[in-house]
Amino acid sequence: MGPTLKNSGLVGLGVIAGMAVSMQFSAVAQKPLERDMPLAELRQLADVYGLIKSDYVESVEDKKLLTEAISGMVASLDPHSAYLDKKAYRDLREGTEGRFVGLGIEIAASEDGYIRIVSPIEDSPAYRAGIKAGDLITRIDTFAVQGLGIDEAVKKMRGEPHTKVTLTIVRKETPQPLAITITRQQIVQKSVKGKIVEPGYAWLRISQFQEPTLDDMAAKLAAIYQKDPQLKGLVLDLRNDPGGLLQGAIGVSAAFLPKDAEVVSTNGQLADSKQKFYGRPEFYSFRNDSDPLARLPAALKQVPMVVLVNTGSASASEIVAGALQDYKRAVILGSQTFGKGSVQTIRPLTADTAVKLTTARYYTPKGRSIQAKGIMPDFLVDEHADGDGLNGLRMREADLDKHLSNDRDKEDAKNANDELEEQMRIMAAERKRKPLEYGSADDFQLQQALNHLKGLPVQLSKALARPSLAHADKKSAP
Repeated sequence: MGPTLKNSGLVGLGVIAGMAVSMQFSAVAQKPLERDMPLAELRQLADVYGLIKSDYVESVEDKKLLTEAISGMVASLDPHSAYLDKKAYRDLREGTEGRFVGLGIEIAASEDGYIRIVSPIEDSPAYRAGIKAGDLITRIDTFAVQGLGIDEAVKKMRGEPHTKVTLTIVRKETPQPLAITITRQQIVQKSVKGKIVEPGYAWLRISQFQEPTLDDMAAKLAAIYQKDPQLKGLVLDLRNDPGGLLQGAIGVSAAFLPKDAEVVSTNGQLADSKQKFYGRPEFYSFRNDSDPLARLPAALKQVPMVVLVNTGSASASEIVAGALQDYKRAVILGSQTFGKGSVQTIRPLTADTAVKLTTARYYTPKGRSIQAKGIMPDFLVDEHADGDGLNGLRMREADLDKHLSNDRDKEDAKNANDELEEQMRIMAAERKRKPLEYGSADDFQLQQALNHLKGLPVQLSKALARPSLAHADKKSAP
């Protein structure tokens, strides 16, 4: 098999790929160290340190050597464990709080290795500077973007408030590249959107699980029910949701499941990693004195539901999809999810640094491990009427080096037909397609979800449709 775009990393998860985790912040004491330390290996480490200090071509600071040693040690474990320096730790905390200093754009990797603008956040610096959906970023200041990678591009676009960055933009209708200078500002990112898409049917999108997510979701659902108290169906959209805080996933699940239902369980080395989490305020509320779900309409527990997922749905979003699927509370529609079934715990080292460490695997209420496997939808439906587009080329957990194995099930075999020629054909078709706006009238998967809720036929995936699904019961989930 020839080289693939998945392996080259050109098709990524999106702007917040580095946040594809279910995170917990903890200062719990770790397991006691074993008495038998690997003294020979530690002496080797000291010897290498000494050689670099004495023989390297130029002087290297002690702090740099030790920090890089820590970083390499943690990064060698799995794709999601990492040492967080001052900037990375700050960025992570800002992301979970729903605010960060940057430009205010949602981005993804393009088929040519550049950075594609999915959409500017309304009233953000990028929005006011005239950045448009579909624009391609080719340079960030003096740095060429092609092959840079999403995470590195994000780092270069973020920075201190009131500093400037110049993006070189290629736009289809403009013959020459555009140089647009934007001043960084604090961005407040709303992770929840929602609306009545047609009488009796609503769409609720969660793009990431942050601290404000539950409050924002409760407010949005209350507004939807105020507009249409007789709601007949709800579509919960978790496409391209890379995860976030574990409490958010528990709370979102609890909003739709029976009272006190088990949502997820975890298992790891520490006693605190062997837990079951239930749909109760003590498991999802960020404030001890309040329950953000207390005022939700009672009808929400019964309204027929469809959950939309795709390859970019990871971790916390897979917890929600898995729980709702296990209880048969909702039908899952879309494509197989990312397969990120591990929990990262943030262990502060100093006031400014921390380690993000994989501490457990998580399991659905029925005991399914999602790690390197993902959630398989009840209805496999492509992103577009004519195929799955770039979604079918995205990397999944099983494609990542050093990924944790699935301890309860076999991982899916790699697709032997994933050839470069087919990928190039898909990318050529995607260049002619306008960017997809989730929740719009052109959103094919949303329209299929609505068809299911109405008892109408659903157009299944051209490549992946299973015969058993073609005759599935078209009634809405209980």
